[in-house]
Amino acid sequence: MSIKNLIASINDQLTPTERCIAEAVLEDPMLLTFGTVSALADRVGTSRASIVRFASKLGIEGYSELQKIARAEVSEQFSSPSQRVRHQNETVAPTQSKMEGAMHAAFSALDDACLTAMATPIATAPNVWILSGETSMAGAHALNSGLSMIRPSVRLVQEHSTGRDLCGALKGDVAVVFDFARYRRNAVIAARTLCDLGVTIVAITDGPLSPLSSLTQLRCELAVPAVGPFDSSIPAVIAAELLVARVVQELGDASLERIDRLEVFWQATGMFLNYSPPPSRGA
Repeated sequence: MSIKNLIASINDQLTPTERCIAEAVLEDPMLLTFGTVSALADRVGTSRASIVRFASKLGIEGYSELQKIARAEVSEQFSSPSQRVRHQNETVAPTQSKMEGAMHAAFSALDDACLTAMATPIATAPNVWILSGETSMAGAHALNSGLSMIRPSVRLVQEHSTGRDLCGALKGDVAVVFDFARYRRNAVIAARTLCDLGVTIVAITDGPLSPLSSLTQLRCELAVPAVGPFDSSIPAVIAAELLVARVVQELGDASLERIDRLEVFWQATGMFLNYSPPPSRGA
C-alpha cells in the first residue's frame, strides 16, 4: 500500500503532531525520499522520536523502511512522461490555467481502474445514496440526475433532512459522498454513520487527509482550484459524469431498457417542446 493510502487509512487516529508530519510528507515527497529523520523533524518542528512513532503508526518498521517505500513511489512517478511534464510545469498560473490543470488532473485520477472500482458497487447496490458538501453540490446533482435515469433507487440526500432520508439505508447499499476542504460536518458524520451500518462508501474528495479517506479505499482524489472566492465545481462534475458513463457500461442492457422506458414517458407526457428553428431570412 502506498504511503498516501496508509495515511488515509488511519487519518482519524493521528495526533495533531502526526497530522503535521503527514501534511509535510504529502506536500513535499522529496523531503522524505532524500532527507534524514532530523531534516523531517526540523521541517515539522517536532522531535526525531515523533517521526519514528509516526512511521510505526503507519505499520512501518522505522524511518529507513518508510524512506524506502517513498523512494520507490517517487521513482515510479517520474517514470511516467505525463508526470514529468506535470511537475516541470508547476507555476503560479491564472485562474483559467489552474482550472485547466485541475481538469487534466481529474481525468488522470479517474482512470479505468478507479472508475471501475467505484462503479461496480453502484451498479449492483439495492439503493444508492448521494451526499455532498456545499461546494461540491454541482457534482452531486449531476450524479443524481444521471444515475436516476439509468437505475432505480437513487436518492440525493438533503442536509436539512439527512436523518429522515437515511434512516432507510441498509447494509449492502452504497453512499457516494462528495466533500472537499473545508469539510462539511453533516456529510462527514453521515458518511461515518452509514459506514458503521455496513453501507459501502464511495468518496469523491481531495486527498488522503480528508476525513472521508479513512472510511473507504473506493475513492478518487481531485485537485479543486479556487475560482474567485469559491472552489471550482468542475472537477466534481467531471467525476460524476465519468462515473455515470461507467455505471452504464456495468449495467449493460438493464440501463438501456430503463432509458427506453424513460423516453416513452417523456414522449407520452410531452416533456419536450416540439420546436424547429425558424428558417433564416435568406432562405
